[in-house]
Amino acid sequence: MLWKYMGWKGPWLHLLVLTTLYMLCTCQKIGDPYKILGIHPKASLPEIRKAYRQLAKEWHPDKSGDPNAESRFVEIKQAYELLSDTERRHAYDLYGITNEDDHMYKPRHDYSEYARFSNDPFEEFISRHFRTQDQDITLFHKLSVTSRHFENNIVEKSVHTPALVLFYTDFCFDCVRAAGAWRRLVEALQPLGLTLGTVHAGHEAALARRVRIPAVPCLTLVIDKHVHIYRDDLQSITKIFEFMRWKFPYKLVKSITDSNAEAFVSDFEDNKVKALIFEGRHTMRLRYLLAAYHYRDRVAFGFVDMTAPDTSNVTARYKVQPNADTMVLLKEESAAPAATVSTGEIPTQTLRDLIDANQMLTLPRLSSQSVLETVCPAEYRAARRRLCCVLLVGAGREGAAARAQLRRLARAAPERIHYAYVYTHRQTEFVNALANGSVGAGREGAAARAQLRRLARAAPERIHYAYVYTHRQTEFVNALANGSGSVSSAMEHRIVIIWRRDPKHVQYEWLNHTWPSEPPHRDDILKYQERLNETERALQQLIKRLLRPTETMAYETSLQELADEAAVSFAWAAWAALAEWGERGAHALRGQRAASVLSALATLALLLGAGCLVQYLVRLEEESVSRVREERRRGGGGARRGDTAELRLHELRKEKYNGLVRLLKPGCRTIVILVDAESRTMLLSKFHKTVWPYRKNKTLLFAYLMVERNISWFRRVLQLSLGGTRELRVNARHCVGTVLALNPHRNYFCIYHATHPESKAKHHRMRSMTRSLGAGLAADPEAGAFIGFHSDESSADEQPDPILTENLLDGLDNWLDRLFEGSTHRYYINYWPDMTTK
Repeated sequence: MLWKYMGWKGPWLHLLVLTTLYMLCTCQKIGDPYKILGIHPKASLPEIRKAYRQLAKEWHPDKSGDPNAESRFVEIKQAYELLSDTERRHAYDLYGITNEDDHMYKPRHDYSEYARFSNDPFEEFISRHFRTQDQDITLFHKLSVTSRHFENNIVEKSVHTPALVLFYTDFCFDCVRAAGAWRRLVEALQPLGLTLGTVHAGHEAALARRVRIPAVPCLTLVIDKHVHIYRDDLQSITKIFEFMRWKFPYKLVKSITDSNAEAFVSDFEDNKVKALIFEGRHTMRLRYLLAAYHYRDRVAFGFVDMTAPDTSNVTARYKVQPNADTMVLLKEESAAPAATVSTGEIPTQTLRDLIDANQMLTLPRLSSQSVLETVCPAEYRAARRRLCCVLLVGAGREGAAARAQLRRLARAAPERIHYAYVYTHRQTEFVNALANGSVGAGREGAAARAQLRRLARAAPERIHYAYVYTHRQTEFVNALANGSGSVSSAMEHRIVIIWRRDPKHVQYEWLNHTWPSEPPHRDDILKYQERLNETERALQQLIKRLLRPTETMAYETSLQELADEAAVSFAWAAWAALAEWGERGAHALRGQRAASVLSALATLALLLGAGCLVQYLVRLEEESVSRVREERRRGGGGARRGDTAELRLHELRKEKYNGLVRLLKPGCRTIVILVDAESRTMLLSKFHKTVWPYRKNKTLLFAYLMVERNISWFRRVLQLSLGGTRELRVNARHCVGTVLALNPHRNYFCIYHATHPESKAKHHRMRSMTRSLGAGLAADPEAGAFIGFHSDESSADEQPDPILTENLLDGLDNWLDRLFEGSTHRYYINYWPDMTTK
């Protein structure tokens, strides 16, 4: 290789180039993060976290014996850090950037200066003595969050805890005015458990664009991973509360009366604890509504209005005091409530503590993966293993009786092992994975499950009870059946003891005795009782043996996630959404919003009717123009060039005002020349010749305005362009030769006149010609005085030169070029005035 520079600069320059190339090649520290975590490029944040947790446990250097475990673990961690950051993930998806160098990322704002949630005495002293709380925006700063915190925490946690987020900026007068209302809102909602935060729209501009913030300050409600923008007055807390209530899931809380109370408290097929809220008011308090939303997956809430006449029986049934708020928690087949609290206003923490302790049924059903995680948590240490006693049953009468007996057994069971039952005709795959024999869904199975419940009362501390519908969790059942070499058809009324060592793998063992079914005849009760006692002793011995740390279970298998029995199909969800909106609309018509809803509907109908009428009139006008054009085409080619259909000059008058101005489509403009009776023939001819090259432009219309009859409309347009306050004295004779380029859609116009500052600066030759031709004409003091056509920069002693009529449009060609280039000045108006004269 021959160096261009033979001195010392050549090798050093080559070395510098190689170093730069090496840095560019090694800037991507990791490979494809999606492949590293084994997820889809469109995976959500919970899926990313789940994949990271599983891989981190598998490749942790302390648990894995692979020699490359440490590097693999670091790679997994880097991939998770990249994909969990919204901005970095977006940069990787667009440009393939995997690092976070300063030259690729703009510096992020340092929020540490805001001293979030700090109690600075000096700051409090300044706020108290030198500024009012209604104009103190320090609370905005203390609650400010970044876009990453907004996406990863607020949005993700909104599934259980809604959040109010206010977007603001520092130099915003409206934000300062809203500071007092925001402070009152924080004081009212923070004790209720609602998440409150602020976002600086200037520092987090990308987030503001994604949320589509119209302006600051802007209040948003984040609920169930959806962001809803509040568009009403921030000073009204009542309207904000009403807005929040409207965005909660429909029928989150069921209204309870004497007629439906029994059906509500006795139906536990949804696998939820029942909670009754008693209040002496027509609507539930917001604190109880937030609690119902937080626990909606585990607890079904019902609201009892004690002031209603049809709630006296249910109020007396639970002995509720009329002057206090009361919450009653109910579990299945229990005469007495599981828990009760009554006070003036139940504190949020008391609500959550009470519900947390009673959020699962006595005998829960393994109806989803989240229920399995709660009832049978994973525990890899053998000394602290948690066992789950599962009963496989059907959904018939025998299964219900068996579950009732198992519940009584589970009431005395400790926390670390669970019993359950499975419907073999629904959970066939689960049953196949387990082993020999099970309990059926008939009468015999009911008795078997009843004995199992009594046995569960004496269970040790690490035993939990549950049941499974075999016909709904087929994959779960088949996995257990296949692992033990059993047949799923023989799973009815069988009990299996499960130990989840990790989220995917379980060890289990079957009870060799089939749970006895209730005998069909009374003569067999003695034999049934003997068999039941024998089965209970066998179950106790099996549990006692499996609780030993050194004991190993007979079978092991890998499980997939349980099917969510509460999930609905897309078609059913769409139908439910339509029904929900219909019921919401009917409810709004019956409530206080009836007048506003009817007014909105009437306004909408009026607008639709007006739009249809205008479209009809426009269609009539277009048909009329087409008909005239066709008649002229048939009449022969003897028409003059100015009257051809290729370039038609319309007269701007009241009948055609809407078609030429108000109803003009976006992107179209109308070029209008102002003429009078004397100059009409001369100016229209020259105007026609000037605009002829633009005749094929479909976005342009050409018209003329008789200034004698419409001088008031022109004067009003000029006044609106100057703010609408100045009174103008406009002489109609001096307006002749003015050309207006109207853009109705964007509410502005451009103006041409021979004496206008935009025109006369480039027409010195024209002025000299008019000066020589117009000798002897007296200068008019009003010439060019309207709308300030004369230049302020001209000297005071300079007098305007008179311009002949035939020279008024000499500079129109150059002005049109600058018009279509966009270099002409635009005069904006708020609206287009009416044209009163015809």
